[in-house]
Amino acid sequence: FLVSPLQTGRIDKSYPTVCGHTGPVLDIDWCPHNDQVIASGSEDCTVMVWQIPENGLTLSLTEPVVVLEGHSKRVGIVAWHPTARNVLLSAGCDNAIIIWNVGTGEALINLDDMHADMIYNVSWNRNGSLICTASKDKKVRIIDPRKQEIVAEKEKTHEGARPMRAIFLADGNIFTTGFSRMSERQLALWNPKNMEEPIALHEMDTSNGVLLPFYDPDTNIIYLCGKGDSSIRYFEITDESPYVHYLNTFSSKEPQRGMGFMPKRGLDVNKCEIARFFKLHERKCEPIIMTVPRKSDLFQDDLYPDTAGPEAALEAEEWFEGKNADPLLISLKHGYIPGKNRDLKVVKKNILDNKPAANKKSDLINAPKKAADASNTQNEAKLDEILKELKSIKDTITNQDERISKLEQQMAKIAD
Repeated sequence: FLVSPLQTGRIDKSYPTVCGHTGPVLDIDWCPHNDQVIASGSEDCTVMVWQIPENGLTLSLTEPVVVLEGHSKRVGIVAWHPTARNVLLSAGCDNAIIIWNVGTGEALINLDDMHADMIYNVSWNRNGSLICTASKDKKVRIIDPRKQEIVAEKEKTHEGARPMRAIFLADGNIFTTGFSRMSERQLALWNPKNMEEPIALHEMDTSNGVLLPFYDPDTNIIYLCGKGDSSIRYFEITDESPYVHYLNTFSSKEPQRGMGFMPKRGLDVNKCEIARFFKLHERKCEPIIMTVPRKSDLFQDDLYPDTAGPEAALEAEEWFEGKNADPLLISLKHGYIPGKNRDLKVVKKNILDNKPAANKKSDLINAPKKAADASNTQNEAKLDEILKELKSIKDTITNQDERISKLEQQMAKIAD
């Protein structure tokens, strides 16, 4: 896949790519807590996490920061946790969902027996304590990943056989898109505490493109982009009937093959921009900008309530231990000024350290000895790391020396 700075015009064919997978890349997701980190899932059954250099790519990137191996079939979905650092979810065609601690490269939760059929999409809730999934078996499931249990589910959410989508809204309700038995496109709103009947159900049209929902929790607006459509419909979700209010439709001439959505902190607040899409055509990627016209040049508080910032509210370990936290919010009053991103470091745990527990009494006697051993092991590991780094630096210097001397020889030949 290609990572390019925001620009207009044609990109050179020789532009560097991110190319470490051995099969086609099926899904990518930028990390919400580090603008330089992106995860990718592929047909080669792996998930890879990449660190993009601060100023973009000058050479093709072939070395991921970490390779996550655990799926037995292709990986079609990757989704970062909204509030915990280095927690990544992946879902594959093996009908399994794996939740990884990217900081250690480990699979910590494996939900491999909850879905009998293909998973269409996965969505985290606002604080990342639950996930909801839409599956080919027409069920929407709400899952507590840490307890590894299904909290609620709804059979035949939409009765049609074509693919569905399900996403969490900020208030904890669930929004779904799908097809009726007569192949009409539908959208529905559900309360997870009672999934018997939808809060609202609307039929749209008879087009056969899957409706992809994009949700803005700050304004409670949902944008629906149909695959193969040339329009974007948008709706506001409220607490009063009819709950899902149709606002408007943006139409263009060319059909869309796919759609990307800019995070809120990437928008231009001075132009009252409330959403920006990147529409994929057959031959290009076109930005579509949604603005709310205002006469005043002042900052519009109602359009830009405090939004989720780039700082993680929890560390991975805290989340896996059971803690929850809402996103840390930032104001966009003076626009978003990106801070310095810290590099993603992966610390592989030593499996040999996890020895079976001995009996308690001897443990107490051996505790000081164990602590000393552990610190020695850590020191040795650090020393090994430093020596490895020194060796790689030496190798690089040797290679560069050879290269320089070759270039000097070539220059001398040219001069002669």
